[in-house]
Amino acid sequence: MDRRLLWVTDSGNVDALYALIHKDPYILQNIDVLPFVHTPLHEASSTGKTDLAMELMVLKPTFAKKLNSDGFSPLHLAVENHQVQLALELVKINPDLVLVAGRKGMTPLHLVVKKGDANLLTEFLLACPESIKDTNVNGETALHIAVMNDRYEELKVLTGWIHRLHKSDAASTEIHVLNKRDRDGNTILHLAAYKNNHKACSYPSLQFDIHRLMVLQIFESYIKKK
Repeated sequence: MDRRLLWVTDSGNVDALYALIHKDPYILQNIDVLPFVHTPLHEASSTGKTDLAMELMVLKPTFAKKLNSDGFSPLHLAVENHQVQLALELVKINPDLVLVAGRKGMTPLHLVVKKGDANLLTEFLLACPESIKDTNVNGETALHIAVMNDRYEELKVLTGWIHRLHKSDAASTEIHVLNKRDRDGNTILHLAAYKNNHKACSYPSLQFDIHRLMVLQIFESYIKKK
């Protein structure tokens, strides 16, 4: 990135950004033509420069969906660096940012589950409900990631959200979320059973509430054993 822009992002000074644009009107456009680049929005999102990030979202909204050379979008970096308020502001402007797949196919929602933040997870789901169906390159949903990373609070949020979805679209929820298999053929119930040292099994005939209860009970039992 241009050293002048680095200074602007370090300071978070919006007036300095416009002074730079006044001197070089193409300074942001020159960055935008690159397919993979660490933009000023990436940097501002990493360091919590909310005012500057919001201004850049207005000037160059395309920056928000760009991946840097490490495979991360600005929202990924906000989550990774615990910039919760900035992450929420980005999603307010464009809820679809929750769907941006980055390195290994991980979306910001997946990353929130992996790192652990039940409140931010709830806000992401409210902003972009369909994000719960996304999978990474290993075919893992947010539910798979929650179990594999011992994220019990996040698992409760996810299963509660699925319960709501199931009431309106049971078939889609079963196929795309609850019974979704990862690349190794594991559903969320298989992984929960493995975690608890039980024989893996499936429950196609059970009602959804029993599915949900079993996931929580198995995982809660596993947590208590740790």
